[in-house]
Amino acid sequence: MNVAELPMILFTVIAQMCVGAFLVLGVVQTAGSLRFSAKAIDQVADPALLAIGPAMIFGLAVSMFHMHDVTHTFNVIRHVGSSWLSREILFGTGFAALGFLFAVVQLLKWGHPRLRQGLAVLTALVGLGLVYSMSMVYYSLVTVPAWHSWFVPLQFFATAIILGSLAIGTALVVTTLVHARQVARGLSAPDADSGRKVSLRERFTTHADPAVRDEVEALLAVSVRGIVITAFVAAAVLLVAIPLYLGGLTAVGGVALQSVEVYAGGLFVARLGLLALGAGLLAVFTYFIAAKPRENLGRLVVVLTTSFVLVFVAEVLGRALFYESMFRVGV
Repeated sequence: MNVAELPMILFTVIAQMCVGAFLVLGVVQTAGSLRFSAKAIDQVADPALLAIGPAMIFGLAVSMFHMHDVTHTFNVIRHVGSSWLSREILFGTGFAALGFLFAVVQLLKWGHPRLRQGLAVLTALVGLGLVYSMSMVYYSLVTVPAWHSWFVPLQFFATAIILGSLAIGTALVVTTLVHARQVARGLSAPDADSGRKVSLRERFTTHADPAVRDEVEALLAVSVRGIVITAFVAAAVLLVAIPLYLGGLTAVGGVALQSVEVYAGGLFVARLGLLALGAGLLAVFTYFIAAKPRENLGRLVVVLTTSFVLVFVAEVLGRALFYESMFRVGV
């Protein structure tokens, strides 16, 4: 792995994950509003907002190291009309700022719900612009056959969908578990006298608002199952597209063959294996145990977290190979 490219590897992967997470969370809230109360949706979805902002800020901060001098950022912004890199920076800072603003107004319930929904749509559109701009930064380099390909935007958007889905799924079950443990503290006093240990199922069942408890469980089950299906399908598309992409480069020949050779090592095998395991086998297992989150909350946390970590590592490896595959035509 080229350590010099590590800042851009982390920035692109994390930023795309954040965009995907915001979109998935928006779908959870919008689709959930058709069946569940606002109180149940807010309890399940709002805590996940807290994870997107810091991750995006970290990704933007890491990307600055790629420029060696942070002041170069301001020079890049001056060429928004002609440079995809400038647009990437503009969309990146815009997404981070709008995402932070939306998180504040949503968590504090400022303004009318319609206004907050409008802000969420604007943030999502800017996020999509960010991922597209990222892909065009590389696609526009016609002298690099491995980058001037349909596969680049597909890979970037696939990363956003897969990692974003699993990140939100993990955030949903982890925050639910934390909430359950907080509520369980209310049982600790009477249970301390009897010496009886409070089970995880009781922690989930004992809700601060019993009227919302069943809705929270149903919403969590539907959301997690939809999330892992989305990640599974996106990963399957990516796993099918990769050999087609490499086959296309082989047909081009010349410098493109040098790029194909990059994908012949152990890192490539590890990338495919981790992706298939994290977004494939574990996703299928998660789908079945998510049907009863009350009984399986602890296992959901372990499996989804493991799935997310494996896929995150897989995408970092994939992005490292992507940068290693840069071989130019000519001088």
